[in-house]
Amino acid sequence: MGKDGSPKHYGQFDSKRNRLTWILGVSGLCILSYIMGAWKNTPSPNSQSEILSKVDCNVGSTTSGMSSSATNLNFESHHQIDVNDSGGAQEFPPCDMSFSEYTPCQDPVRGRKFDRNMLKYRERHCPAKEELLNCLIPAPPKYKTPFKWPQSRDYAWYDNIPHKELSIEKAIQNWIQVEGDRFRFPGGGTMFPRGADAYIDDINELIPLTSGTIRTAIDTGCGVASWGAYLLKRDIIAMSFAPRDTHEAQVQFALERGVPAMIGIMASQRIPYPARAFDMAHCSRCLIPWHKFDGLYLIEVDRVLRPGGYWILSGPPIRWKKYWRGWERTEEDLKQEQDAIEEVAKRICWTKVVEKDDLSIWQKPKNHVGCAQTKQIYKTPHMCQSDNPDMAWYQNMEKCITPLPEVNSADKMAGGALEKWPKRAFAVPPRISSGSIPSIDTEKFQKDNEVWRERIAHYKHLVPLSQGRYRNVMDMNAYLGGFAAALIKFPVWVMNVVPPNSDHDTLGAIYERGFIGTYHDWCEAFSTYPRTYDLIHASNVFGIYQDRCNITQILLEMDRILRPEGTVIFRETVELLVKIKSITDGMKWKSNIIDHESGPFNPEKILVAEKAYWTGEAKEKQN
Repeated sequence: MGKDGSPKHYGQFDSKRNRLTWILGVSGLCILSYIMGAWKNTPSPNSQSEILSKVDCNVGSTTSGMSSSATNLNFESHHQIDVNDSGGAQEFPPCDMSFSEYTPCQDPVRGRKFDRNMLKYRERHCPAKEELLNCLIPAPPKYKTPFKWPQSRDYAWYDNIPHKELSIEKAIQNWIQVEGDRFRFPGGGTMFPRGADAYIDDINELIPLTSGTIRTAIDTGCGVASWGAYLLKRDIIAMSFAPRDTHEAQVQFALERGVPAMIGIMASQRIPYPARAFDMAHCSRCLIPWHKFDGLYLIEVDRVLRPGGYWILSGPPIRWKKYWRGWERTEEDLKQEQDAIEEVAKRICWTKVVEKDDLSIWQKPKNHVGCAQTKQIYKTPHMCQSDNPDMAWYQNMEKCITPLPEVNSADKMAGGALEKWPKRAFAVPPRISSGSIPSIDTEKFQKDNEVWRERIAHYKHLVPLSQGRYRNVMDMNAYLGGFAAALIKFPVWVMNVVPPNSDHDTLGAIYERGFIGTYHDWCEAFSTYPRTYDLIHASNVFGIYQDRCNITQILLEMDRILRPEGTVIFRETVELLVKIKSITDGMKWKSNIIDHESGPFNPEKILVAEKAYWTGEAKEKQN
C-alpha cells in the first residue's frame, strides 16, 4: 500500500493510460492533418456558374476549349526526368511561309531524287535528321476557323487553302467551285456528273449499302473525297487517299471538309492498312493501272478487302464502247485493258457481280475453299507464304494471294462473321474472340470499353466534345479503338493510329469494329497536310517513343497537323507530362496538368493543351 492507502498498481495503470491517451491524440492529429490537406487541395465551387461548369451544363460559355473547372496542377519543382529531346526549354520560331503546306515525307522536291518506276518517287521519303525543321509551320495570313460539320462538307474558306487550280482544271466535272471568299463542293466527280449522292444511289441498287453489312470502305485516288463525304450519311466511313501531285491539295481539301483522308498512293509498297480491313473498295477513274505488273495492285486490294467484300470500278475501261473517243484512246486498247482486268479478277478468285452503265462490281469470296479449284486452272498468282499479311509499314507488295483464315465448310465466313453496324462497334471482334491477338481476350476488350466510357465522360468536362468544335480527331495510340467507340455519338470521326512497333497489332480488330485507321511510326511525319486535325489524343505515346527518337520532333509534328486553336489530350506519368509541357510552352500552346479521372492518387495524369491562334505574314508582292 502507498502512503495514501492506494494500491501501487493504480499508479502504473495511470501511467499506461496517459501513454495510450498520448498515442491516440497524436494519431488523431495526423488523421486530421491528412483530411485538412486533402480538403484544401480539392477545389470547391465558389459560384453557381462554377457548379454548372462542373456538371457540364454550360461548357460553351468558355472561350477556350479547356474547361475552367479543371485544376491546374504544378509538379515542375518536384518531378524532373531526362528524356530524348533537344535539351532544355526553348522558344520555337515560325517557319518561312513557303512551308505553310509542308508535308515532310511527301515533299515534291525530295521526291524527285527517287526512282520514277512504279511511281516510287511519290511514296513516303522522309527527311534525314539534319533536314528536320525546328520551327512552327505557319497558317496562311487570313486563316479562319473551318466551317462546322455538316456545313463543312459543302464549304471551305478560300483563305485556308488558297488554290484555285482544281476549280479551273476540273470545272466541267463539278469537283469544286470558287464563290467569293469560299469554296463550294457540289459533290461532282469525273464519273458522277449528277453528283456523288446520285452515284451512290446507283451503287445501292446493285449492292446493299444501307443494311449495315457494309461499314468500312477505301477510295483509291479519291480526288476531294466527295464519294466518302456522301457515304457518311449512310453510316459508311471511307478511308480516302490520293498522292500529293499536280492536282494541288486534294487530301487537304478533303480534310478541310471534315472527311477522312490521307496522302497515299498505290506504287511499290503496301498501303498502310491490315489485311481484311475494308468491306468495300472503290476506284472512279483513279488512273491506277490495275492490269499492269501482273495485276499487283488488284492483288493488294484483295489483301485489304474483307471476305465477301466488293470492288467497284467506274471510268476507263468500263463502258469503253461509249466513251472511247472522249478518253482519247483506241477501242482495241480499252478492250484489252478490260479483258486484262477481268482475267486478274478470275485468277484471284473474285466473282463479277454486275456491270451496268458506268459501274462494274466484283466480289471477293467468303473463303478460299472454292479457290482451290480455280488454282487448278490458273497457277498464278500463287498463295502467299508470308506469316503476317497485316504487316504494311514499308513492306513491298507481293504478287501472291493473301490466304484467308481456314474454315471447315464452304458456307462459312473466313475469319468470322461480323455484326451489322452499329452493333458491330461494341461486339467482340473475331480476331479477339478467336485468340489471334496474343494476350488480348474478350474480358480485356470489354474492360477497355468500360474504361473509355468513363474517360470520355471525364473529357466532356475538360473539352467541348459535343458542340461541333471538333470534327477530325486522331488517336495516336489507339490500342483496341475504345476511344473511338466511346465517341460514336459525337459529331466526329477518328483516325485510329497503331504504331507498327507496338506490343500488339490491334488495327485489324479496330477495322472489325467498323472504325478506320492506319499504321504509323511517330518517329516520322504523318501522311497529311498541316492544320488537318481538330483534336489529337495521345495516350501513353511518349512512353513508347522516349527512348527511340526525339520527343521534341514528335511534338513539332503534332503542332504541324493541328489546327490553330485545336486541342491535344496527353495521358502520361507526371515526369513525362512535365517535360512535354516545358516543350509545348515554347510552341505557343496553353496547357494544364490535371488529375487522373480516378483521383489525385493515380500516378498517371492528364495534360490538356490548346494550340494558340497565330498566322504567318503575307509576303510583299514583288514587281
